[in-house]
Amino acid sequence: MLVLENIITDRGSRYAVSGGPCRSADEAAAFLKELKRRKKFAKATHNTWACLTEDGPLKNDDGESGAGMVILRMLEREDLRDTIVVVTRWYGGKHLGGDRFRHVQEAVRQFIEAQGC
Repeated sequence: MLVLENIITDRGSRYAVSGGPCRSADEAAAFLKELKRRKKFAKATHNTWACLTEDGPLKNDDGESGAGMVILRMLEREDLRDTIVVVTRWYGGKHLGGDRFRHVQEAVRQFIEAQGC
């Protein structure tokens, strides 16, 4: 599990990105459970994620409408398979509008770079 914390801050909101091997919905659930064992991540406002598996794409917005699809599109573009990417946001009290999608994209970019893909 690779976790990059406090990678983006904007108007009080903070972002982290994490990821690791994932080949199924069960493995995605197990990854999220393990991530949320860290109290900080369990208390996050959103843990949005996506994964490209052999059985097809998996994603979950976790209340951050549309963010799972942003992650999924980036994984498809990079052809990054069997890896879950989770973008975590701690809401800072101010709406970010469309900037939140740019932050999700930047978080995924940083994860991909850290993986050396």
